[in-house]
Amino acid sequence: MNSYWRQFRSVVRNEYATVFSDSGVILVLILALLIYSTLYSLAYNNQVLRNVPIGVIDQSKTATSRQLIDTFDAGPNLYVAYAPEGMEEAKKLFYEREIYGVVYIPADYEQKLLGGQQAVVSLYVDASYFLMYRQVFQELVSGIGTTGAMVEFQRLIAKGANIPQATATTQPVIYQSHNLFNPYLGYGSFVMPAIIMVIIQQTMLIGIGMIGGTWREFGLYRKLIPAGRRRMSTFPVVAGKAFVYASVYAVTLCYILGLHYRLFHFPANGATGALIGLLVPYLLSCIGLGIAVSTLFRCREQSIMLLLWTSIPILLLSGASIPREAIPEWMYRFGQLLPSSSGVEGFIRIQSMGASFDEVLPEIRMLWRLTLIYGALAAVGIHVRLKKAAHDA
Repeated sequence: MNSYWRQFRSVVRNEYATVFSDSGVILVLILALLIYSTLYSLAYNNQVLRNVPIGVIDQSKTATSRQLIDTFDAGPNLYVAYAPEGMEEAKKLFYEREIYGVVYIPADYEQKLLGGQQAVVSLYVDASYFLMYRQVFQELVSGIGTTGAMVEFQRLIAKGANIPQATATTQPVIYQSHNLFNPYLGYGSFVMPAIIMVIIQQTMLIGIGMIGGTWREFGLYRKLIPAGRRRMSTFPVVAGKAFVYASVYAVTLCYILGLHYRLFHFPANGATGALIGLLVPYLLSCIGLGIAVSTLFRCREQSIMLLLWTSIPILLLSGASIPREAIPEWMYRFGQLLPSSSGVEGFIRIQSMGASFDEVLPEIRMLWRLTLIYGALAAVGIHVRLKKAAHDA
């Protein structure tokens, strides 16, 4: 035990020196999480899309058509930026990205309304960007629905109905909307928790991989072998490395979850105990995977080349951007082999939804299983590298 303890302390000192003397590793392991989380948060700081420009072709040019146009301008999400005279002019504005939706009001709009017929208003909305499409389409449909209900209300009043009867007929059902966990429907509050968890995993894998590749490239594993010994024990190396990386990320996570979340007003509804209960196995499983993978690299550049491109697929497999039901079953199962999948799910449920420790227990159990699996693989990889270093010595 004394020998293991001395070896452990030696590995910890050596690993801290390696991390803080390598500017590339500092950039990836420490600064990348802070930089990426800040940049993404600034980009999504407005949270909700506002003031989307649209064009309205008003062929009717009547009081009722102008009333309809006023409903489009009433809210903060849309504004009528142009009034094209025809479809060709509207197409030009649309393809030049001056507007993201076109409303065509036909010439017989008022005539059909006053005649008790159904008027048709055509909508052309840019669906190449779903967030823009949702905002424009919902606002336009809401405005048209409000106008239609008002016209029907006026018809009923003209036929002799009293106001309560007319109101009940035009609005037979009144709904109350409650947006749970993300009350302002902010895009940043939706996507940032998942991005932060993926950044933790990816920066850890790349940073640890850079160190492992450097050590193998220059034969530095021999430095770990104490004087008078033929080789180093495996457990102190894995435990020492894990301690160093966990301590580094514990500090950066204190900033992210403490100050960063408050600065950008992201939802933080979870209990501290539940959050720690999730993050401990998440960090350990990421560290185990990182150490295991790092033993495969022959040079530090391989870590960046082989791992950087995986960030977007890993984010997709986590189920944050695409619902789990829309992911093919085999891809979902494969994604469960990555700590980020269970980590993202559990983190969102705790931080955004306020889930308790017991409610995220399946995710925590999965992360502990991955910790054991990747910890064992890390031990095997380190054992092979140390044995090779002892043989070369």
